[in-house]
This record gives sequence, structure tokens and C-alpha cells, in this order.
Amino acid sequence: MPRPEVLERIQSAEEEADEIVALAQNDRDERIAEARERAEEIRTEAEQDARDLKERQLEAAREEIDEECEAVLEEGEQQREALAERAQERVDDVVDHVVSLFQEDVHAQT
Repeated sequence: MPRPEVLERIQSAEEEADEIVALAQNDRDERIAEARERAEEIRTEAEQDARDLKERQLEAAREEIDEECEAVLEEGEQQREALAERAQERVDDVVDHVVSLFQEDVHAQT
């Protein structure tokens, strides 16, 4: 094979190799860009999932606190009613006692 032909084949092979390298670099750059974009999407989704989870947990905690508050208020109301009932039951005894003390005082002064 004559030298000029060999040189042409070498140059052609080098050009072909340069093309293959350039295509590979472009492909690599595209894949890296796609991977970064996908990573950003995943990060954004994860952040949204975390916000959603936090909101659900806060709502559950609020509901639990509201339930506990209602239970405490109900218990307080029951205790208040029981105290009022016991006090009402003792009214007659207290009135009798006060009248008795008053009568003793009146008799002591006479």
C-alpha cells in the first residue's frame, strides 16, 4: 500500500476515533444532565413527602391533644356535678346546724 493511502487511512481512522470520542462525551454529558435532573426530581419529591408526613403527624398530634383536652374537660365537668350534688345534699344539714347554733346563741343571751 502506498504511503499516501496509508496516511489517508490513518487520518480517516483518527477522524473516526475523534468522532466516536466526541459522541461518547456528548452522550456522557447528556446522561449526567439527565441524572442530575432526576436526582433533583427525587430530592423535590422526598422533600414534599417529608412535608406531607410532618403535616400528617402534626394533625394526628393535634387530634390526640384535642381528645385529651375533651376528656379532661369531661372529667372536670363530672367532678363539678358530683361536688354540686354532694353540696346540695348537705344544704338541709347545714341549715339545721346554723339554725341550731342560732338558737343556742339566742338561748345563751336570754
